[in-house]
Amino acid sequence: MINPRTLLSLAILLTVSSAAFAATPAIPEIEMVYVAGGTFNMGLDDSDAYDEEKPVHSVIVSSFSIGKYEVTQKLWKAVMGTNPSDFKGDNLPVENVSWNDVQEFIRKLNAKTGKHYRLPTEAEWEYAARGGNRSRGYIYSGSNDIGTVAWYVSNSGSKPHPVGTKVPNELGIYDMTGNVCEWCQDWYDSNYYSSSPSTNPKGPTTGSYRVYRGG
Repeated sequence: MINPRTLLSLAILLTVSSAAFAATPAIPEIEMVYVAGGTFNMGLDDSDAYDEEKPVHSVIVSSFSIGKYEVTQKLWKAVMGTNPSDFKGDNLPVENVSWNDVQEFIRKLNAKTGKHYRLPTEAEWEYAARGGNRSRGYIYSGSNDIGTVAWYVSNSGSKPHPVGTKVPNELGIYDMTGNVCEWCQDWYDSNYYSSSPSTNPKGPTTGSYRVYRGG
């Protein structure tokens, strides 16, 4: 969770229902990965799990497409004309963006492309991170070895790294573990898992904070 007015090192994974993702003038191509719908167990129940990650519960998610990579600074600059990131580089994930900043970015991106991009719901994010219906049950997104799939505290040098430079997960999506955290569409509620709907949960209807995952 995070206050939407607070700027932290958070990135974006876009979700879209359209099947066409070609570049438009001045907008770089956005590579998307199709995620076939299915049922998975959301949450954690091991000894290291936070209370907000409990209970584990069965969730049905409809098919969707999600960004192959975190949104890069190159794409953000093409849409917004600015770059708020602390660590600069065209192929680095954009960071230092609030949830509200992201909504403005998506609004402008949709206007420029005629598509309907949005943030993933938390359920969509976790389903995709776990590998969807191709999941092999790894501890991290794509491996049981965190260093294979993630830039994290022990190997990152405390800075973001170019997107897609580690191994992807079972669906071909990069950086869902490590690099920088990623915004979801949902409002945050620490007790939501206890009462959330079993099909396509979209989070509470209101709240004070938004959900972020990964990182």
